[in-house]
Order: sequence, then structure tokens, then C-alpha cells
Amino acid sequence: MSGGFGFDPGDPEAFRDAPLFRELQRVMSASSGPVNWELARQVGVANAVEAGPDLEPSEGDLRMLEEAVRVAELHVGRFTGMAAPADVAQVHAVRRAGWVNASAESLKNLLEPAARRLTDAIEHSAGDQLPPEMAQLSGFLRQLSPLLLGTQVGQVLGMLAQRVLGQYDIALPRSGPGQLLFVVPNLVALERDWSLDPREFRTLVALHEVTHRFEFAQGWARDRFQELLDDYLSTLKLDVEAMQSRFATLDPTDPQALQQLAESEEGLFWADLDDEQRLKLGRIQAFMAAAEGYGDHVMQALGAELLGTYPRIEEAMKRYREGEHGDPVFERLLGVDMKREQYRRGRAFCEVVVEQTDELTLARMWESADAMPSLPELDEPRLWLARTV
Repeated sequence: MSGGFGFDPGDPEAFRDAPLFRELQRVMSASSGPVNWELARQVGVANAVEAGPDLEPSEGDLRMLEEAVRVAELHVGRFTGMAAPADVAQVHAVRRAGWVNASAESLKNLLEPAARRLTDAIEHSAGDQLPPEMAQLSGFLRQLSPLLLGTQVGQVLGMLAQRVLGQYDIALPRSGPGQLLFVVPNLVALERDWSLDPREFRTLVALHEVTHRFEFAQGWARDRFQELLDDYLSTLKLDVEAMQSRFATLDPTDPQALQQLAESEEGLFWADLDDEQRLKLGRIQAFMAAAEGYGDHVMQALGAELLGTYPRIEEAMKRYREGEHGDPVFERLLGVDMKREQYRRGRAFCEVVVEQTDELTLARMWESADAMPSLPELDEPRLWLARTV
């Protein structure tokens, strides 16, 4: 052993006779880039189907959702005054497994910069952050990190797929052609549990999805979010003690060792944030809270206007969301703490602005990056109004 580890990272023979490591080499050699996306899909699908029957949606499901989206597009455009997306949304009624596969593809541009930051930090840490006895560990970790990240991404997507109703339950910009995904098994489960009218319930979910699609179709929004994220990730540092602790007892001949490491819920190896990083994190949190808060605000206002059974649907959605404790995509993979309470701040901001002005004034937040509220302005909407109106 070396440096308190369960293996000698400088010994080229340390893993050669381990069957598990030979299999890992095969898996890793098939991966290009900082995340093994094929593994992420496999792990995600395996976890997603644990929620129960993952039945194939019917043609009737698709037609109902297409109709709900077209209705939602008309009303969201009217209500917000925002420009509609240039492309026509392709509506997809999917199983949980389908949501995992589509989300893995569309989140690549978002997550790969974080993954590269981690692998680059590991590579460069040998010369400055890591003690000499750990230096050669960086090469091993760089090889292993696509596997670890693929497993972590897959676990998160699989966990989310058990609950999400649509594409934008995670209010994040997506890459790729314009499309809206609805997870029919989860819609059906909620409809049955609460005896909801399927057409009205799916219209409400479509209002939420379409509002987010309108938000991120604004010319600046996707680039601004990626800029905020890249700026934050560029300053992250490794937690050397956490890394050393995680690998202290690693035995590559143990078939369970690397699996347990990959499936850890502790997240990655990011160190605690300093003041500059917290400031940059706050900008991401403000953007996400504003985006989700606005989506909820529009959904609730139009739901109350359009749907006869809205009070019952609203109660079902409230109970459904009580089971959500945060955003695991950001918490576990990027070190960004996004709790449901922060999304409520965004919705409360929207309500206060509309009470004091009107819907079109509120929609100005989507005119440019500078018009978006900051964290202090979310808590004090009058500051935002004084700055923008």
C-alpha cells in the first residue's frame, strides 16, 4: 500500500490481475470524453424502471398531449407577451426509460464542462494540491472518472425519471432540436392516485413545459446560463482530503469496491466554496429560481383561468412536490445547492411584481440578461422594479 491507500497507485501491476479492472478497462476504452454516456444511460434506465411498470404510451396519449401543447402555446403567448420559439415543438409521449435516454443526450452540453473541470483538476492536482505520495493517483483517477461520472449521472437521471412529468421538471436549457417530452407512466400514476381528469391535468403540465420552452427560446437565455455555469465551474477546486478518504480503502480486486465508489451519494470531490465562488453560485441560483418561479406562476395563473378542475389538480401538484427536496443534477454533480425553497422565492417574486404592476411588466425579466433579478432582488422585488421599470 502507499500513502494510506488500499493499493499502490504507482505500481503498474496493482490492477493487472483484477478481473474487475480488466472489465473497467474495456468499458473505459469504449468511452470518449469526460463522461461515459453509454454507461449513464444503462444505469439510468435500470434505476428508472424500479418505480413500477414502464408501459409504452398509446397513440391516444400522444394525441392528447399534442393537443394540450398547442392549446398551451396559444395561451402562454397571449398571457406573457413573449415571442414564441421559432421552431415547432415536437411532442413525444415517452416511457421513463425514454426520458433517461433523451435527457442524457440533451444535457451533454451542460454537464460535460463540469466533468472536464473535474478531470482537468485531477490531472493538474499532482503538481500542486496532492501530496507526493498521491501524485500518481491522478492518472488512475483521470482514467476512472468517466466511469464514475457516467454512473453518477445515470443514478441521478434514473432517480428523476421515477417522478418527473415532463422535460422541464428540471428547469434547465436543453440542447438539440425543439421538443417536449412527457413521461406518460408518471402522468398516469398521478391521475389515478388523485382521480384527475387526464385532459385537464395534462393541459396544466403542458402549460408548465411550454412556459419554460418560451423562456429558453429567448435569444440570450441559453448562452447566459452556460456562461454563468462555466464561470462558476472555472473556480472550483478539489477537496483533497475527501478524495484521499474515498480512496483510502479501495481494493481493485474487490468486485464491490469500485461499484460502491461509483454509486456513492456523497457527490464528487469539490471543496467548500470561498466568497468569490458563493457570489458566482448566487447568480446561477438566481437564474434558476427566476426561471422556475416564472414557470410556476404562469402555469398556476393559466390553470386557474382555463381548467374547471384546477383546485383539485393544484392540491395534487402541491402534494407531489412535497416529495422533492432539491435538484440532484446540481447538488451531486456540480456542487450547486438548489432546494425547493429557492424555487419558491422565484414564484413569490413573480406574485409580488404582478400585484404591484402587471404581467407584461413581470415578463420584462426575459428581455435580456441584465433584466433578470438577482438573489437580493428576488427577496426585495421593489429593488428590481426600481432598476428595470
